[in-house]
Amino acid sequence: MSGAEILDAVQAFLGRFVAYPSPEAPVAHTLWIAHAHLMDSWESTPRLAFLSPEPGSGKTRALEISALLVPNPVEAVNVTPSYLFRRVGAGGETRPTILFDEIDTVFGPRARENEEIRGMLNAGHRRGASAGRCAGRGRTEEIQAYCAVAVAGLGKLPDTLLARSIVIPMRRRAPGERVEPYRRRLHHTKGHALRALLAEWALSIRPQMNSFMPELPPGIADRDADLWESLIAVADAAGGPWPARARVTAVTAVTASRRDSPSLGIRLLHDLRAIFGEQDQLPTGTILASLHALEESPWGDLRGKPLDAIGLARRLRPYEIRPTTFRELGVTIKGYRRGDMTDAWSRYLAVVS
Repeated sequence: MSGAEILDAVQAFLGRFVAYPSPEAPVAHTLWIAHAHLMDSWESTPRLAFLSPEPGSGKTRALEISALLVPNPVEAVNVTPSYLFRRVGAGGETRPTILFDEIDTVFGPRARENEEIRGMLNAGHRRGASAGRCAGRGRTEEIQAYCAVAVAGLGKLPDTLLARSIVIPMRRRAPGERVEPYRRRLHHTKGHALRALLAEWALSIRPQMNSFMPELPPGIADRDADLWESLIAVADAAGGPWPARARVTAVTAVTASRRDSPSLGIRLLHDLRAIFGEQDQLPTGTILASLHALEESPWGDLRGKPLDAIGLARRLRPYEIRPTTFRELGVTIKGYRRGDMTDAWSRYLAVVS
């Protein structure tokens, strides 16, 4: 079978059991699975994130089917950091593909004991990256963290992990949507046969992949290029309709990610630009009142309290924006100047404005 035919077969197999939210989603899933067979060929690997607002949306099923197709799958739920570090740190031919279900429990409000796992997931998208951990009795060690990771969970991911992820927003099936019931004992043979085909094909194209640099669509650069370069390279190696499919999928996903809710910092900059309009300076009180009045705004209720002057200053400080004093109608007022914000607006709002 040709590479294109193998990818077609993998996508068809996935589609038997997973109800995807868009035509592009199974393309991304298929290419991510194929890229996991060529981990030594990439500078970076994207995390694949199946996320949904409610349970019963097919996230776990997507990971279960992935486990039949990826090399050395490790299905992780509530695993200890030591176990993951030991498996990932081995590297080489035994490097695992981590399939982490219920990822929201790792990043929840009471998840401080999972900081080592969080660090590994964040660091391990880059080849050669390592994660530090305590080894007992005052010793520390650096363990290889690079590996392919797919996660599934409720809600959103932390910004640090989200920026390293291709997100597939799963949803419950509509009444007219149908998928086949999945039974591992019935379907694992077909899945493993496809995995063997993927592995054989990956071995045949590995020499060319080690130095291959695909042409990326316009507008996909920097972190987005890190996410999509390996997947588009796989598509180009497969040929047929896959190069075009991959690029359409990449552009669609990147556009959607820019349209989704930004971080609170970016949201604040965006709202401040709207509030300032053509004003050269505004008092802090006026700014806060305007922020609180915005419809669907988070600023009136941040962890049960409205944003105040101290919180506003703290959130703007990383962007090198600080409050100042000026006179208005003969009165000295604390506030902010438009000129102090224009640099941050130009740097951080270019793709979300």
